[in-house]
Amino acid sequence: MKEIKKIGVLTSGGDAPGMNAAIRAVVRTCIFNGIKPYGIFEGYQGLIDDNIKALRSHDVSNIIQRGGTILKSARCEEFKTVEGRAKAAEVLKQKGIDALIVIGGDGTFTGARLFSQEQEIPVVGIPGTIDNDLFGTDYTIGFDTALNTVVEAVDKIRDTASAHNRLFFIEVMGRDAGFIALRSGIAVGAEAILIPEIDTHYQEIESYLANGYKSHKSSGIVIVAEGEKHGGAYEIAKQVGEDHPEYDVRVTILGHIQRGGAPSAFDRVTASTMGVGAVNALLDDQKSIMVGIMNNEIVHVPFNKTIKNSKKVKTSLLEITKILSI
Repeated sequence: MKEIKKIGVLTSGGDAPGMNAAIRAVVRTCIFNGIKPYGIFEGYQGLIDDNIKALRSHDVSNIIQRGGTILKSARCEEFKTVEGRAKAAEVLKQKGIDALIVIGGDGTFTGARLFSQEQEIPVVGIPGTIDNDLFGTDYTIGFDTALNTVVEAVDKIRDTASAHNRLFFIEVMGRDAGFIALRSGIAVGAEAILIPEIDTHYQEIESYLANGYKSHKSSGIVIVAEGEKHGGAYEIAKQVGEDHPEYDVRVTILGHIQRGGAPSAFDRVTASTMGVGAVNALLDDQKSIMVGIMNNEIVHVPFNKTIKNSKKVKTSLLEITKILSI
């Protein structure tokens, strides 16, 4: 592999708190090692459009505490084509950029893997998604902050639920994975948690409402992962309302507030560690890999492995919910 003198960094897909901390770490680690960093704006679309700027240390000052991404993000259909990726490679060649660091999730890494293989350009990924659903890393950037956002919101909702004897169904992000729902549900003391990985949700809620809930609780919280197989919070709440008209049922969709806000200390440290690790991986002749954290240590996971394998939720945590909701 040729000597790396210039590295580009971009963010792609859904934004996640802590992405700015990762950008900062990449830029300053490059400078520390005598490498020139370049920021690529608006993801793969910016790469194709040559929306690229050389970055200096002060360009990433005062961003570690900010949510979102200073490089912005965008979807790019053109990059999904061989021709689009070839065009992007030509832009990098013209700029003299030798390697690329991409911050994002599964879709971002899918494009990065193809790009690296077709164009023989070293690419390293940093996992940035609030869903925490990428195989090969214990945590993804943004997950901890999203959890804290959910907990803060649900704590306030429980206050009003208790005041009015209401049963709240609260929908959180996680269309295909229940990591946010499961952990936030335990953290807020939810009476039940519905995640896409488990099929028997409604039966369990029905049994709980018909037995334990009536006898000793006047209010309750049910956490529902968005797009859950039974139709999400609105559909489930509607069914419960029809089956149990004696309950005052309410629905709250937390939505995109889970993506925003200042990153937690944990996410700042995680993002900074991964940013340094991504640059070091390139300098160690690594390519087409994701930098992850397993058991508090940096690991290198091939893109094809993290893309093809599914990360499993700890369904044993649902048992904890059952025990603690009595």
